[in-house]
Amino acid sequence: MNLPTARLGTTDMDITRVGFGAWAIGGGGWKFGWGNQEDVDSVKAIHAAVERGINWVDTAPVYGLGRSEEVVGHALSQLPEADRPYVFTKCGLTFDTAAPDDGPHNVLAPASIRREVEDSLRRLQLERIDLYQVHWPPQDGTPIEDYWAELVALREEGKVRAIGMSNHDVAALEKAEPIGHVDSLQPPFSLIHRETGSDLLPWCAAHGTGVIVYSPMQSGLLTGAMTAERAARLPQDDWRKSHEDFTGDNLQRNLSLAKALEPVAARHGVPVAAAAVAWTLSWPGVTGAIVGARTTDQVDGWLPAASLQLTGQDIQELADAVRRTGAGEGPAAPDRAD
Repeated sequence: MNLPTARLGTTDMDITRVGFGAWAIGGGGWKFGWGNQEDVDSVKAIHAAVERGINWVDTAPVYGLGRSEEVVGHALSQLPEADRPYVFTKCGLTFDTAAPDDGPHNVLAPASIRREVEDSLRRLQLERIDLYQVHWPPQDGTPIEDYWAELVALREEGKVRAIGMSNHDVAALEKAEPIGHVDSLQPPFSLIHRETGSDLLPWCAAHGTGVIVYSPMQSGLLTGAMTAERAARLPQDDWRKSHEDFTGDNLQRNLSLAKALEPVAARHGVPVAAAAVAWTLSWPGVTGAIVGARTTDQVDGWLPAASLQLTGQDIQELADAVRRTGAGEGPAAPDRAD
């Protein structure tokens, strides 16, 4: 299947508007796990996404404490080389597999980054990583000038094809850019958490930095399948169980906003999840969206977003719902439709 693509910043990579997010396939047994997950189901989901035209996978060492990268590597090793998608991963969250509930720790000392990239290459069964991203700002005191210079060096050496940042603000981007071009940014962005639209998207658009947003379905809240009853039944080892988005008044406001996606999705003949993802892609500056899946059926739920374009009416209708429900934070719509 041929899906629309967009150039990722100033890199040479044209990526599909949605990519496979591999956080959940790391499974449970660690601090931010999603509960039990069978590797065979994960491999099938990855293969289904690639067969349907998705050409990139986003993972990280910390997802499942190495398990997600290993599963991604195993799944891609079973595909013909010409069919393998781009692989995006991260550095900066270190962990101890013997103490899964201790950490992860935000460490970005250059020597630690070097160890991490080699471990990721081994788990992913790769000789080069297509996009290597700083997962979170560090807590070990490493200045941005030091850790970003190390990523620039990895790019120059050919260990990685492109480099990016995740969960960094404009001030950090301003410090990094003179050291070496920031190829991409990976911020959270959804109809519920819209803060990225205020300053990060304009900065990236002005500096030729691609943007791949994560959690466009807000970890299941915007799929049309989440209810208050289902949220209450989430297993104890699912990180969402106690998160503020899934409890109390916030949950009710979020579910009310999710309801507003239903008529939009119906007009386009797509699942609610696809409409939620397409909303993030309607913003100028957004290159692609990371969407997670644990099964083939979940892939089919959001796949239509890869080619769906919301209308001005759709965007205005959702902006009205944002204001009416009071859910989340950030601008209700892009400037062009607000």
